Amino acid sequence: MSISAMSEDHDIHITSSKEKYPNYNAEMTKEGDVENAAGQLEEIHNFKQGLHQRHIQMIALAGTVGTGLFLSSGRAIAHAGPLGAFLSYSIIGLAVSSVVFGVGEMGSLAPLNGGVIRYAEIFFDPALAFANGWNQVYSYIVSIPAELVACAVIVEFWITVSSAIWITVFGLIMIVTALLFVRIYGELEFGFSILKIMLVIGINIMALVITCGGAPNHKTTGFEYWKAPYGPFVQYLGIKGSLGRFLGFWTTFSNALYAYSGIENITVAAAETRSPRQAIPMAARRIFVRILLFYVITIFMVGLVVSSADPSLLRDSGTAAQSPFVIAAKDAGIKVVPSIINAVVLTSAWSSGNSNMLGGSRILYGMAMQGHAPAIFKRLNRYSIPYVAVALYGIFMALGYMSLSDGASLAFTWLQDLVSISTIVNWITILVVYLRFLYGCQKQGIDRKRELPWAAPFQPYGTWFSLVIFVLLFLTGGYSTFMKGHWSTETFISSYFNLPFILIVYFGYKLWMKTKIIPLEDIPIRAFIEHYQQNPEPEPAPKRGIQRLNILWS
Repeated sequence: MSISAMSEDHDIHITSSKEKYPNYNAEMTKEGDVENAAGQLEEIHNFKQGLHQRHIQMIALAGTVGTGLFLSSGRAIAHAGPLGAFLSYSIIGLAVSSVVFGVGEMGSLAPLNGGVIRYAEIFFDPALAFANGWNQVYSYIVSIPAELVACAVIVEFWITVSSAIWITVFGLIMIVTALLFVRIYGELEFGFSILKIMLVIGINIMALVITCGGAPNHKTTGFEYWKAPYGPFVQYLGIKGSLGRFLGFWTTFSNALYAYSGIENITVAAAETRSPRQAIPMAARRIFVRILLFYVITIFMVGLVVSSADPSLLRDSGTAAQSPFVIAAKDAGIKVVPSIINAVVLTSAWSSGNSNMLGGSRILYGMAMQGHAPAIFKRLNRYSIPYVAVALYGIFMALGYMSLSDGASLAFTWLQDLVSISTIVNWITILVVYLRFLYGCQKQGIDRKRELPWAAPFQPYGTWFSLVIFVLLFLTGGYSTFMKGHWSTETFISSYFNLPFILIVYFGYKLWMKTKIIPLEDIPIRAFIEHYQQNPEPEPAPKRGIQRLNILWS
């Protein structure tokens, strides 16, 4: 149910745009829709726009690069071989581009905190916003302490003390950071992104040097690991032939999904972004560049320097010791790399938890604004931070202490596994909502390229391609449990729990609140266009001097 919190001090008057927009039809814009859209966008004035273009673009560029790439990519090589891992990361990279395009286009038109749960409410069905919103809240409640546990494990690479100490220290720092002005978050993520970009460039250069025989051992690997011992693909689960190789390739999609998780969060704090209708599209447009530079090239280089038969790739230490680049560096006689990678992986893990804290609190705030969560979560502190929402996640950080006990650790692992599939559910939700938005524009005669702040390319074909891929991956995520001798209750539940959960919550809310899917002709797209047209953002200042050499952000 939408909240119409229109301020009495902000009256919106409809003005004719027929000369500028030939497809414009004032009769299609209902006065109530315009007031409702303006009322929702009033929340922008409740926040301080502390995130600048450079923050958003750098967070989009390298914010999601972390343990999924630095540590888990080795597991992908072991399961699928160098070519299988390369293909899976490339395919998921293409598929996830549509997700980023979708949130980018909707977020630039309606820059509201909360991401897709706000768009689902406005452009599709309030019941879907409610169901996916609580799915995301649950995900963040578990993933934040999981990142703290990861930080504690990573520190053990250098020193062994009680993990409880590090969970407490990193958790307190995270809470304090989350309660301060959002600019603090932006600067921290900006710095961490710079570190990750430098590390990715460094390890890829190192991999190239090793491949060409420039390492201390002077061994030239070339494409040796693409030929032996298993070739470009690995036979998975002991199944011989092409079926075994295909299963290895298909299994690696889960590694790729984990590596790309969070890439859609460029609009989760849209109301706190300065000039969001410029910053968000700029971040979305560069999706192909960052996927190519940080994921595809990196996974390709991993396949050149590490053998898929290396048993170290499957050792789950949680530290740099399991990184394929560390394994390659040790084999090549390079000694300083492990500590460097571990240090950046530590910042990545804490940064991921910090981003989850921001995303989770803004989603909870957005749900409260819609009436899908208690109104107390709308409360802001002096820094315009939803502090009650932050406090809730701070309380659940205590779940991290479960990892200290063997029995509780098993339960915590189950919780983490249940969360892992929520990423793909969220992506499917984004794509479904975005398709309704696209067809709503078509139904209402809206020229997306001329009337919207930004129109994503390759639509709707790219979105349909991605939706088919993600639905297939969701339905087949636990395929191994249906094979003889490979049943796992944990795998089955973690793979398919989200399906009944989403359906039960969605239809339960729908029946209780009697919500309906918004007809295409009634989706209030035109109302947000009105607001956009009447509230233009200042043009960005042109680059001057040395700024022209900056290719990372505008």
